[in-house]
Amino acid sequence: MSNEPISLGEALASFDALWSPRVVTRVNDYDVRVAKVEGEHIWHAHDDTDEFFLVLDGELYISLREPGGERTVRLPRGAVFTVPRGVEHRPSAPAAAAILLFEPTGTSTVGDRHAEIPDHIDATTGHALGL
Repeated sequence: MSNEPISLGEALASFDALWSPRVVTRVNDYDVRVAKVEGEHIWHAHDDTDEFFLVLDGELYISLREPGGERTVRLPRGAVFTVPRGVEHRPSAPAAAAILLFEPTGTSTVGDRHAEIPDHIDATTGHALGL
């Protein structure tokens, strides 16, 4: 990891792949990742960790399957939301968006339980930033 400041704009400009996060830095045992997103991700859950989202640009929706039923939260630019561990969720973006994720190093983008993974989803624990 770099000990120099990292521009999130430059980090996002360094790749084009959707749903394929890049690790911009680490905080203790956590990755700070950025991703470009558009369309739908898959339903998935992280059994042992919460998942933090910050919308850097655009708009993100996160559908949740909770004990009381299914709901969708809307996150405009600048909004944050944490999906609690074990909750099935499906992020989506109607148009191009950029997000920042904060989660333990090694956390898979498709969680521990998930639907079949389509070709447009990168099942990864985060790629190195190519700056």
